[in-house]
Amino acid sequence: MPTRHTPESIVIADTPGAILEWAARHIEHVGLHQGHHLFAGPGRTATLPCWPRGALEVAAGHGRGAVGRTCDWDRIDRARDQAFAILAGTLAGHPVDADEPAAARALHREAIDRWSAEPGRTAADAAHAFRTAAAHAERALF
Repeated sequence: MPTRHTPESIVIADTPGAILEWAARHIEHVGLHQGHHLFAGPGRTATLPCWPRGALEVAAGHGRGAVGRTCDWDRIDRARDQAFAILAGTLAGHPVDADEPAAARALHREAIDRWSAEPGRTAADAAHAFRTAAAHAERALF
C-alpha cells in the first residue's frame, strides 16, 4: 500500500528526508496559505496552518496523533528538528545554526518563516524547496 501523505494518515515519518518529502506532498494537497488565510485549505488541521512550518509539523505527526497509539516521539522530534535545519539551510543557501539548540531552532524557524512570507510564494515553490532539502538530507546520510 502506498504511503498516504495527508493529515488523516496514520503514517508518521521519522527521518529528516521522509519528513521533508511528506511535507512536500502535504503542502501540494492543502496548498500554501498566508495572512488571513493561514488556516484555510482542505486537509488542514485545527491547530497547524497550511504553510511550510506547519507542513513540517504535520509531517512529523503533530496534530495527527491517535489515542492509544505509541510512537518514538523523541526520534521523530529529533528528525523533525533536523528537517527544520536542513530546510532552513536550503532556503538560506548556507547552514543556519547557533551554539545553543534553542537558539538554532529559533533561527531555523525564522529563516523558514521569512522565506514563506515572501509575496507570491506558491505551494509549488514550497514543495520544490522541501524536495530539494530532502535530497540534501539523503545525501548527508551517505
